Amino acid sequence: MIPVKNIAELVSWLCLLALPVSGAGQSAGMARAGLHPISVNKPAQAFMEGAVLGNGGMGVVVTTRPDAVVLYFGHNNVWDIRLAEDHRDELKTFDYVFGKVNEIPATYQNLSDDPWYARYYEMSAENYRKPYPRPFPCGSLLLGFDRAETELLGHHLDIAKGICTVSFLVSGRQKVQLEIFTDLNSDQVLMRLVDGNGKPYRGIFNRVKLMPDPSTPADIPKFTGGGDTATGSLFFRQVLPSGGNKKAVATDKAFSLSIRVNTTMSKKERIDWSGNRQQMDFLESAITPGERFFATIRLDEGADTAIAAAPELPPAPGPETYSSVLREHVRAWDAFWSKSSVALADSFLESIWYRNLYFFNCATRPGVTCPGLFANWSYNNIGTAWHGDYHMNYNTQQPFWLTFSSNHLEKNLAYVDLVEKLMPVSKSWAKEYYNLPGAYFPHSAFPVEMKINPYPVPDWGWEISETPWSVQGLWWHYLYSGDTSFLRTRAYGPMRAATEFLVAYMKRSDAHGQPRWNDDRFHVFPSVPPEMYGLRPGFKYNYDPIADLALIRFLFNAFRSAVLTLGSTQQDAGLVADIDLILSRFPEYPTALTNGGQTVLVAVPGEQAGMVYNVPNPLFPAFPGEDYGLHSDSNTRQLLKATYLNQQNEGGTDLVFANMQAARIGMLDLEKFKRHIRYSLLPNGTATDMVTQTGGRYGDQSDFAYLANMGIWFENFALPAVINECLLQSYNGTITLFPNWPADKDASFSTL
Repeated sequence: MIPVKNIAELVSWLCLLALPVSGAGQSAGMARAGLHPISVNKPAQAFMEGAVLGNGGMGVVVTTRPDAVVLYFGHNNVWDIRLAEDHRDELKTFDYVFGKVNEIPATYQNLSDDPWYARYYEMSAENYRKPYPRPFPCGSLLLGFDRAETELLGHHLDIAKGICTVSFLVSGRQKVQLEIFTDLNSDQVLMRLVDGNGKPYRGIFNRVKLMPDPSTPADIPKFTGGGDTATGSLFFRQVLPSGGNKKAVATDKAFSLSIRVNTTMSKKERIDWSGNRQQMDFLESAITPGERFFATIRLDEGADTAIAAAPELPPAPGPETYSSVLREHVRAWDAFWSKSSVALADSFLESIWYRNLYFFNCATRPGVTCPGLFANWSYNNIGTAWHGDYHMNYNTQQPFWLTFSSNHLEKNLAYVDLVEKLMPVSKSWAKEYYNLPGAYFPHSAFPVEMKINPYPVPDWGWEISETPWSVQGLWWHYLYSGDTSFLRTRAYGPMRAATEFLVAYMKRSDAHGQPRWNDDRFHVFPSVPPEMYGLRPGFKYNYDPIADLALIRFLFNAFRSAVLTLGSTQQDAGLVADIDLILSRFPEYPTALTNGGQTVLVAVPGEQAGMVYNVPNPLFPAFPGEDYGLHSDSNTRQLLKATYLNQQNEGGTDLVFANMQAARIGMLDLEKFKRHIRYSLLPNGTATDMVTQTGGRYGDQSDFAYLANMGIWFENFALPAVINECLLQSYNGTITLFPNWPADKDASFSTL
């Protein structure tokens, strides 16, 4: 371990670990990323098989059929923005609901055995059961070809440059490739056909078709569209109203998808299966053969009033435009890869590091709506489960863990933007529902203006841990940047509001003192441990969850440090005094004895050891709480070890989370980690959420892969953060090198 204070000596020494610089014009990171393409040597017709492209706003999945190439479009900014906010008066207040629940006998099996609670629960969940808001798929583009002449062979995704190449065999002998890339600097896709030597090739496609998404709701305005055969163009436009199929209002949104090729189009007839003549519809055209093939597809999105009824055509595609945009696109990717890099003797883990950073860059960028559960890739119902929204009990925070240790801090700004947008509803809910100061961050949220908590149900909607967790990434952003201006203008406000709420919540008469408590502690009550138990009769398992304690302690200590850094000691004196008082009487982390007699951490007081978890609760004090770890005394490290060996996880949330905790305490078995990743990998190279065992919410008839086809799980792009923790840790003021890396395997890194 090397103390941070010896920074000059440390930097000189760490330079020896840096990766060598690659050839001229290319960063070491780009060169290394180029070693890990994703290739499929057959048609990949399913959405989850296709090549994943994106620019942080627009997302594209390239699929290949034996008779066509189909591109599916989505965008982080494009949502069905309708919102149900009924029953505000019926929700009443926290004190009212708490009082009613408090009267339900503790002998009941479940709270729903009480008729009042059953009715209240159903009513409070009704808004969330609406199918909207949700990401709105932006349609798809089909390029068809004649199978009698052309055979599709497969595709190759170069993650270093973000270029997908689809391979064909023409006339049984000529190798032809369709190059496709999503411009990192604007919402457009460029294409060209080349021969085996990279020279432009004649068009092989005989038709083009735009297809609005088949899940478009019937209760919103129908899409419009058209084209111009002379300019080789097609488009469709979709309105996304604020309030359904009603009169247009200023808050309505819209998008359009358009394509232009470098040749003319025409309408043709064909004989269908029944022997009837069938005319191409208005969003399909035949492509006139040309000596070369270039195409540009553009996605425009924004206010309904800003998206023209007939959008402006993309520039006429051709070699000059293609080459110019491609050069800037590759420069942008090189700049991204230059931020950090690794070279690992374990090629599989190295590929996971580079591929997931690639996916992450495709999924998010500053200034664009923060990605939800499935980021910017959607089609039909893929990408819309749970509204594709923000879940603030790990799903939303987890992908941004990699931004810090991987030196892509600018990417965390999308999360910071989200927290700022949640402040109004979080503050109003604290005031109107809880009658407390500050901000209570909701369990679920949408990228639309909300007046009430979208999920006020008294189970997951009563998780207190989500409030400190929501603002943790703002403090980390300051720590990694050292930017006091950011701390003052963007982090301090949300951190203070969250702290105000938590202090007031823990100082309530119900949360400390007699008659409920037989101690002088300030408790977190009531609360619900993440993804465990819900609200229970008699509030069993509903106080002092370990997640709450670890994250509240983290925030209180962070806020005290922020006050000192910003010099706001005088204005924050009362709040800091409350923090000091609560921390002096803070509950202990809950523990239990295993059957073997070992003491282990558990999710909540009264819980037995050996429970099967969804979110890996017991090790929260190690991560993300950062209270325990390699810096801890020997007794605490033994407690962490026993807890890790005792902890069981059912899958679905643990691919990154549980392995991150293991790496943080130096106990990650890399070979087991790799097997876990392989179990979770999809054909497109992304890792899905897979069930791993029964004993929790899953049974022997459960589909262990039921989450796999819901969408591309944005949260699992944080896999590089786990690898980073194996190479370098610095969470407590001391830098530890290679704390979880085998001594017999080489590894080097640059600017982690």
